[in-house]
Amino acid sequence: MKHRFYIDADLTAGNTFALSHDEQHHARVVRVRDGEEVEVFNGRGAAFVAKYAAEGLQIVRSAPDREARVALHLAMAIINLDKFDIVLQKATELGVRSIILLVTERVEIRAERYRGKAERWKKIVFEAAKQSGRSVIPIIEEPQEFEEVIKRDGSKILFDADENPATAQPGNQATLFIGPEGGWSERELQLAREHGCAFERLGIRRLRAETAAIVATALVAARSGDI
Repeated sequence: MKHRFYIDADLTAGNTFALSHDEQHHARVVRVRDGEEVEVFNGRGAAFVAKYAAEGLQIVRSAPDREARVALHLAMAIINLDKFDIVLQKATELGVRSIILLVTERVEIRAERYRGKAERWKKIVFEAAKQSGRSVIPIIEEPQEFEEVIKRDGSKILFDADENPATAQPGNQATLFIGPEGGWSERELQLAREHGCAFERLGIRRLRAETAAIVATALVAARSGDI
């Protein structure tokens, strides 16, 4: 894959765009040469091949579309923050459109622990999108209570090691629910049933929350033909 650069602009073929200070530094670090073809993206869905020059990048043609055909949203219970960083990175690489931070009954991380982490999390997601060739940077939603998120419209799949599974094929979008290490409460499972969730398992072994999030995302993406 060509070197990739982020440009916060409405990109169009034939135009020339300057790089930000940070992206200029990146170009020097990776030693991009004048005339070399690189990729540029704006994080909102536009990606192009461009020719690099010190005065700017001239866009020449569209880049390959590496976005998933099904819009996957990962509703993830807040877990150990180091492990949560890994989930953010890998879910982005796997193509999710958004990550929804879930506050569930058995979440053990106190709110003051993750308050103020938004900029760090955005940077992790940005770097993962840039590295993986995506043209869209996923949104990280503010922490929300499970009972509010479960009411959302659209296809919803809740992963639980003990519930009877019913394999669900998402339509144009799906929200995947992953609980904390302590699992879902009975009240949360009942709310999921009442709001039309499909239930799935991830094999015969009980996975850690961060592993479950990555496997569930990959499984549904593959089922949709995006891996």
